[in-house]
Amino acid sequence: MEVEIIAVGGYGEVGRNMTAVRVGKDIVIFDMGLRLDQIMIHEDAEVENMHSLDLIEMKAIPDDTIMNTVAGSVKAIVCTHGHLDHIGAIPKLAHRYNAPIIGTPYTAKLIEQQIEGEKKFGVNNKVFSLNAGKKYRYQITPDISLEFVNVQHSIIDTAMAVLHTPAGIIVYANDFKLDRTPVLGNPPDFARMAELGREGVLALIVESTNVSLPGRCPSEKVAHKLVRDVMTSYEDDKCAMMVSTFSSHIARVKTIAECAHEIGRKPVLLGRSMERYSSTAEQMKLVGFPDTLSMYGNRKTVDRMFRRIMKEGKDKFVPIVTGHQGEPGAILTRLAAGNTPYRVDKGDKILYSAKIIPNPMNYGQRYHQETFLRMKGARIFQELHVSGHAQKEDHYEVIHLFNPQHIIPSHGDIDMTGAYVRFAEDCGYTLNNDIHILRNGMRVNVSK
Repeated sequence: MEVEIIAVGGYGEVGRNMTAVRVGKDIVIFDMGLRLDQIMIHEDAEVENMHSLDLIEMKAIPDDTIMNTVAGSVKAIVCTHGHLDHIGAIPKLAHRYNAPIIGTPYTAKLIEQQIEGEKKFGVNNKVFSLNAGKKYRYQITPDISLEFVNVQHSIIDTAMAVLHTPAGIIVYANDFKLDRTPVLGNPPDFARMAELGREGVLALIVESTNVSLPGRCPSEKVAHKLVRDVMTSYEDDKCAMMVSTFSSHIARVKTIAECAHEIGRKPVLLGRSMERYSSTAEQMKLVGFPDTLSMYGNRKTVDRMFRRIMKEGKDKFVPIVTGHQGEPGAILTRLAAGNTPYRVDKGDKILYSAKIIPNPMNYGQRYHQETFLRMKGARIFQELHVSGHAQKEDHYEVIHLFNPQHIIPSHGDIDMTGAYVRFAEDCGYTLNNDIHILRNGMRVNVSK
């Protein structure tokens, strides 16, 4: 049976991820994501009113017109986690396919929220949640089934997708880290990965983001200690303390909130995306926060909370906010520019529990933001963070667990996917033989 991998998006950039796998006449799509920096949007952005054609032209979502040339019908859309660069284009593209959308429980809930907020298109695809574990297989067609294998990432409930086909197993591994001591959730299911490797993996479609970095990606426990070390060092300090991190990084938000509670300050989540990600996780009982935590989403309630903090004392609260990339309109950016009721004074501490996502726009925006904060006398603590992406030794372990016949590096520009080729060649693979570089719009037959 012929198996073809089609690179739709995310093979020339970081973002707008979308890959199709054709097994005979049946097609399974993995991911439909946004490229956030392309339209200068941020975590609180509203793209609900934008048209898909405009977003495609901006190179902000995958150009899925290539699917018109693929012989077969789409049977399922599969998403392994809830980041917008993997699910953000679903409201714009999914309605074109008569297929269910399948994700892990938290991912499925976030997808449903994305669809509910869509203003341009009616998306009637059914959304199914699938737990990780081999006993929870989803039968896509009589010959093709789906399984999720638990891994860790910078968002909870992340999995590798495993497609069981008559021609062999296809593994889709975007994104992951091999965190054996996670702050939230279970460690990766190494035993199941080894079993699948013994069963026979035809192809591994794998992220290439940090394959150039030596060693292993540090555990989230390391970030937990970094954050805690800074926050608990100032428990008697009367100056303000504010932390910015990824709103989707529930484990990190939990750490920050617990540290705030420990030093006698009330943690306050501020921002639409902060409220959405954390309240959803809490409602699904995937996380527990301190009783003192509160959340405020829309701008009016955020500014009202800022006025309350100024009145009652900045030393009594720890605002947890968006804006660590310097995004225009995000809370920390507005605050730095003096466009909120909150005043930054000399000695106030701003903690960045996130790294700058590497592109020129983010570097410029962040520099601008930090300059404003320093002019006000703020003390800045940077990079209290560890990555959510596997590094070289993690990839080495994954390749040796799965022992795939073919590897398709994804989730990156040519420098990243090219680096994966160099790495895989050291593991015994050969370019254009059993490891393949694809660009958006290209395809490769792995069943020959």
